[in-house]
Amino acid sequence: MTDQTGFAILEDIARDLSSEKVVFPTFLDITFQVRSALKNPNLTLDQLALLVGAEPLMSAKIIRMANSAALNPSGRPIADVKTAVGRIGMEAVRSISFAVAMEQLLESKKMAPFEGLSQRLWQHSIHTAALCRVLARKCARIHPDEAMFAGLVHDIGVFYLLSRAANFPELIADKAGLHALLVQWHDNIGHALLAALGQPEAVLDAVRDHEIARPLADIGELRSLGDLLFLANRLANHRGGWRDPAYLPPGEPAPEMPCDLAAVDALLAESETELASLRAALGG
Repeated sequence: MTDQTGFAILEDIARDLSSEKVVFPTFLDITFQVRSALKNPNLTLDQLALLVGAEPLMSAKIIRMANSAALNPSGRPIADVKTAVGRIGMEAVRSISFAVAMEQLLESKKMAPFEGLSQRLWQHSIHTAALCRVLARKCARIHPDEAMFAGLVHDIGVFYLLSRAANFPELIADKAGLHALLVQWHDNIGHALLAALGQPEAVLDAVRDHEIARPLADIGELRSLGDLLFLANRLANHRGGWRDPAYLPPGEPAPEMPCDLAAVDALLAESETELASLRAALGG
């Protein structure tokens, strides 16, 4: 990949993010599950929020609507899916699910060259989201659903970069160059995309900084959403992330864990059933 190609895709992204319409493909499965679930007259708010929360772009759109002046006159920001769904109502969710499904359907063929990477990325996002929710509930004064949402969207910049890279044949052919671009830019692009979608500052900051190392003496020091997301992402990467080791710089050491692994392992062992059920519910 030439520097000119890299500049071209970043310029393309800048144009897209500066417009009022931001569209990119993720996966259709959860979107269609939500649309099907909404046909059930006995669907509960909890069931709907769990399904909606598993689709990053739809979650972002619903939370943005819930934070709009028309639906949020108090101005207090909403960052968790359940509260957003409760505020905007099921009918609005139905409309958003249809719009997102159509956007994904129109764009999904472009993602075919990146299918393996996209699947690894989605599984990593689901795992991180489940970890975020468990850590928030057990170790931090952070709303568990807000934490899960941040986990789901923390690598949204990678999805978005891939959707734009599909327009550049040179990038599709240059897997190493594409990998380097994803690693270098995904956090900042994710931050910009979520800002364009009107997400709360706590989520924006956590996504932007989720790769930045920080000391955490123990898991009781998760004082912010950013700390929690950083730890969850490191733990998920420890089991298997989206990066391809073949394209990492030779001899690069694995990132160190920021806190006592024994305490973390004990917590995860205690929460394995909860984590497994969350991953299953989110499609992992």
